[in-house]
Amino acid sequence: MSKLFVVPTPIGNLEDITLRAISVLKEVDIILAEDTRNSGKLLKHFGVETKMNSYHMHNEHKIVEGIVQRISNGETMALITDAGTPAISDPGYLLVRECIARDVDVECLPGPTAFVPSLVNSGLPSDKFFFEGFLPHKKGRQTRLKFLAQLPYTIVFYESPHRLIKTLSQIGEFFGDDRQVSVSRELTKLHEETKRGTIKEVIEYYTNNTLKGEIVLVVGQAK
Repeated sequence: MSKLFVVPTPIGNLEDITLRAISVLKEVDIILAEDTRNSGKLLKHFGVETKMNSYHMHNEHKIVEGIVQRISNGETMALITDAGTPAISDPGYLLVRECIARDVDVECLPGPTAFVPSLVNSGLPSDKFFFEGFLPHKKGRQTRLKFLAQLPYTIVFYESPHRLIKTLSQIGEFFGDDRQVSVSRELTKLHEETKRGTIKEVIEYYTNNTLKGEIVLVVGQAK
């Protein structure tokens, strides 16, 4: 039966892929990949020879309808991104939405995503949390921070290393620089690190220490 499989891929350590994910990637007709060169290394490592097509944020609006039509006509496809679970701050939402609108079967496999281990490892309350992802770079950024500062939940952000200190400083302005935070980087990789403390303490730490890799920033709730 034709179907779209949404398949999470490792965020660093290749051993984090599931046996089921490998099986699905080998069995589908087409793999839709955010970056075919990057994904090609992963697929080669696990002996997956399935044909790949490019699917990313710059072409998804143009090709999503054609992809759904092909699945409707009988093809089975798997969607992957460079790392983690598709549609979580990555391409995927548009395709899933269109498949559902056209009664095309969609199945998302469980698997790696960066914010879950970061949230748990932060030591901050995780019973209720708010996933913000990336903040707007310019327009609406301050308005968004004012809104988030009032939430009674732990908040999870994604950020790049070259913007982290600026973002922490801005969060400190709206949240207070004594708010507890946790910064996780290089998750599942050799140099994985989590730094916990107040916003002021973490800014001071990363002002004087190396800051590389993808960042998950977890901010504690207001007291």
